[in-house]
Amino acid sequence: MNDAAPRSAGALLVDALRDAGVTHLFANFGSDHPAIIEALAQDRSRGVATPTVILCPHEYTALSAAHGYAAVTGRPQAVFVHTDVGTANLGGAVHNAARSRVPVFIFAGATPYTLEGELPGSRNSFVNHLQDVSDQHGIVRPYVKWSYDIRTAVNVPQIVHRALQLATSAPAGPVYVTAAREVLEEEARPPVVDVGQWAPVVPSPAPAHTVATIHDALVRARRPIIITTYLGRSPSAVAALVAVAESLGVEVVEINAAVMSFPRDHDLHAGDDPHPLLSDADVILAIDTDVPWVDVIGHPRPDTRVFVVNEDPLQESIPLWYVPAEEHVRADADTMLRQLLALCGDRPTENADDRRRGAAKRARDQRDSWSADAAADEAAGRLTPAGVARALDRLLDDEAIVVNEAISAAPVIWRHLPRTRPGTLYGNRGTSLGWSGGGALGVKLADPRRTVVSIVGDGTFFFSAPSSTYWVAAQYGLPVLTVVLDNGGWNATKRNLERLHPNGVAAQTDQLWVNLGRTTDFGGIAAAAGDAWGHVVDRLEELDDALREGLRRVADGVPAVVTVRLPLISVQAPDALAHGRHPLIDPEPSARSDGAERPSS
Repeated sequence: MNDAAPRSAGALLVDALRDAGVTHLFANFGSDHPAIIEALAQDRSRGVATPTVILCPHEYTALSAAHGYAAVTGRPQAVFVHTDVGTANLGGAVHNAARSRVPVFIFAGATPYTLEGELPGSRNSFVNHLQDVSDQHGIVRPYVKWSYDIRTAVNVPQIVHRALQLATSAPAGPVYVTAAREVLEEEARPPVVDVGQWAPVVPSPAPAHTVATIHDALVRARRPIIITTYLGRSPSAVAALVAVAESLGVEVVEINAAVMSFPRDHDLHAGDDPHPLLSDADVILAIDTDVPWVDVIGHPRPDTRVFVVNEDPLQESIPLWYVPAEEHVRADADTMLRQLLALCGDRPTENADDRRRGAAKRARDQRDSWSADAAADEAAGRLTPAGVARALDRLLDDEAIVVNEAISAAPVIWRHLPRTRPGTLYGNRGTSLGWSGGGALGVKLADPRRTVVSIVGDGTFFFSAPSSTYWVAAQYGLPVLTVVLDNGGWNATKRNLERLHPNGVAAQTDQLWVNLGRTTDFGGIAAAAGDAWGHVVDRLEELDDALREGLRRVADGVPAVVTVRLPLISVQAPDALAHGRHPLIDPEPSARSDGAERPSS
């Protein structure tokens, strides 16, 4: 019989997270969290310092940081937000966590369900009434793997462990748990729970006959290719992929690389764009990638044998998605590659050396072409994303971590700042821009001894809640070098307009509404929020020194922002406003219903 003293549901929640190995609470507390706060204070009074609370002035920062931490470690952390409004403030960060398949435990209070003082925690403020919404879970339902409302204190640990078990089982993802104040204040004796019995689902192998089919297809192929995006989430999977590629002589393409999945300096690395290879490929293994190609750009021949291997090979959370394939295989990539490697034997296949020689020449030619283009810009004194990446490549060691959220310039950064070791590159597989603000902090927190450099566009910097980002960086000693590629606007929007309407009025007259201009001091924002060091680079010859100084500041524990001013993508003037006149309550004389002239003042 359990004779432990009763504890509040809030305390049981914190205890369960600690027991499960959660080490950090990224928190933005509110009126729904008194029981949680009291439990943490009691823990501190008895010498229990975990989980560490990291206050985040904005919820987007909190979830992005938890996302970054989980991307590095694979371990879920907790994010605490305030009722419906704090949940709404998570915004696109929930989308990012879902699409990136990172495990995160999100907890939000719910408004009290009594209002006359019937129970401890009853409503005691007007806000408790206004935050009462019909479906708080609906705010995040499309993005979370599971959501639940805790209804009693007696099974809080079981609810927490189930949530984390679901979050960490493949495909991983965020979970969302709520509880009202009355429930959080309720007391119960802690149940006896064996945490070891709540482990995630064991990684799945592929059926043996399917592995044999894929192996035979790769061996017999004339020009096979492997396409991946995030296989490198597991460092051991990188080694397995290298071994399989070498044994079979298969080229590897990293499309929209979210991590380093294949060493960039390897002879079999075929770049980041599979489309030029598709027409010649007769076998394609698409493994751990969401979109192996974009059909309107290019697609395989009808007779190409395609195999899709993924934890979720049908992308069940995406309503419209399909990749026609001979086999869609639900399997863990690392496990499946080791099954494939077992069939490869100790020696390379007969044609592997010939394939590798051809691939090496193509890789060499491709890299030489990239370098020649960048060198020509540098010779002309032009500041470009490629030049920034090349400068960083000269300054960073192989262990430095690059966070790439440069959006339209992301492929250029990837090409000229190659990463060759697992765990040295992180990107956001989601599409809510600004993730890198908090995300880079989570990466730094997870691996504090390594240099972290985040590369963003000016538009992305705005989206990242920078005042919150740099406050957290300074408060908790998480120095990151942020390099802002400032082209004065949202280039991704411009590019998409030009793709669809290349000869339209908007493209021809620079009426794009993407122009952010040169009015923002990005380093100044970071300095105001978190005592960061900032510098603006206007000329190519200043670039290396500025980046070198930024890295020195970061090494000294100071966040740094280097803004690199690139050519403007638009010079469109903003729409003029009718200053001094409200168009509805003070219309033009011709718009007055009585037709009378308005006297001048």
